[in-house]
Amino acid sequence: MSLIRSLFSIKPIEASLSANDNLRRTLGLKDLIVLGVGAVIGAGIFVITGQAAAEHAGPALTLSFVLAGLAAALAALSYAEFAAMLPVSGSAYVYAYATFGELLAWFIGWNVVAEYLLAVSSVAVGWSGYGVGLLHSLGMDVPTVLANAPLAFRDGHFVATGAWINLPALLVVAAITALLYAGTRQSTLFASVVVALKVLVVILFVVFGVQYIDTSLWHPYVPANLGDDHYGWSGVFRAATSVFYAYIGFDAVATAAQETRNPQQNVPAGILISLAICTVLYIVVAAVLTGLVPYAQLATAEPVATALAAHPSLAWLKLLTQVGAVAGLTSVILVMHMGLARILYTMAGDGLLPQVFGAVHERFRTPHRTTLLVGAVGGLLAAVFPLSLLGDLLSMGTLLAFATVCVGVLVLRRTRPELPRGFRVPAAPVVCSLGVLVCLFLLAQMNKGNWLLLAGWTVIGMLIYVGYGYRNSRLRTDG
Repeated sequence: MSLIRSLFSIKPIEASLSANDNLRRTLGLKDLIVLGVGAVIGAGIFVITGQAAAEHAGPALTLSFVLAGLAAALAALSYAEFAAMLPVSGSAYVYAYATFGELLAWFIGWNVVAEYLLAVSSVAVGWSGYGVGLLHSLGMDVPTVLANAPLAFRDGHFVATGAWINLPALLVVAAITALLYAGTRQSTLFASVVVALKVLVVILFVVFGVQYIDTSLWHPYVPANLGDDHYGWSGVFRAATSVFYAYIGFDAVATAAQETRNPQQNVPAGILISLAICTVLYIVVAAVLTGLVPYAQLATAEPVATALAAHPSLAWLKLLTQVGAVAGLTSVILVMHMGLARILYTMAGDGLLPQVFGAVHERFRTPHRTTLLVGAVGGLLAAVFPLSLLGDLLSMGTLLAFATVCVGVLVLRRTRPELPRGFRVPAAPVVCSLGVLVCLFLLAQMNKGNWLLLAGWTVIGMLIYVGYGYRNSRLRTDG
């Protein structure tokens, strides 16, 4: 086999389906919806909404969420078709391996690793903001130097902030790592409780906050463009890119397919239901938030609490919101952490990563070593880097993965039309093509500095592939 052909060798779908299944199938449809909502309703609604409104879109943030939700919906339909055909761990990585070959599968898989790792870290930073705010409301203050990132990313350069470490972010990642080490079922039971709490908080925020909306704060709806994506329509598009990573949750549902009962039906349903619930909540919360206070005042670590603090009669809801945000962001970290550990597990099973990543705990039946690794690296990133940088890079990885999955559906429709599909994308040529175009359009809104960081990550990944993955790929060694 020539070098070029070997780089684009496709892993047969039958091989993925017949692989040894060492993970317990314990998750039902309700569990998947909890995972999806648990991942989507988090930093996007409690943190990024305020920053995106203050820095980019103003009241038109609702349009940003509509655009981001459209891109996510188009990709979700493609994910649903793939998940029904390939109910195994790995998500976009596995789908790319079955359609585009090993090299592109590694490229996508490596970016999905970044996507989930940055999700764990960025949400932990958001958790820190609300956690510190909650402690302040209870009369306990955390020193600023111990609750902020020591580095900031401005104009393409890292600068020191004067802080030492974001200790709360590091500690929450450590706690989630310990919980996931013990088992998936225990983790989803915990997630069910905190998801119910944070959805309740979001509903209360909307119901009581809508009574205090000042509609004059929505004018002008699209603020005048100040340049560099500050307001105007360019700001709306840039905000859509910033908030897009909030929709990564349904990807986590696909990643849990190998631990799901009746995955051909439950996974597509879990993806689409969780996305529909969360998109509506995001749009409504964005409208209420920008109607409570001037959008320029929302650039804080806890914008929802900031908006409530401006109305003394809602002080009781501010404290409840802080509690709900802390609980809600905890569930997002849990779901993202769980998803990444299983992606690394799948890549190790294909021989592209060392076998240590594919180890399963004898008692708990969890990928315990990858769980510990994700906790260590994710905690370090959360302790050092700011939310704005982590969130932007996360959105880029998410958009790349989503675009690839949309193309993959069209490829498999042509190359493997006989495969049973428990779910089919309606009007696939139109829906999938639009999904690719919208994702690429949002990617184009990112600045040069973020592209350079993504390029650096890609180079590291390709060095690992050349140094280890290519020589140890089971697609060749077993063939």
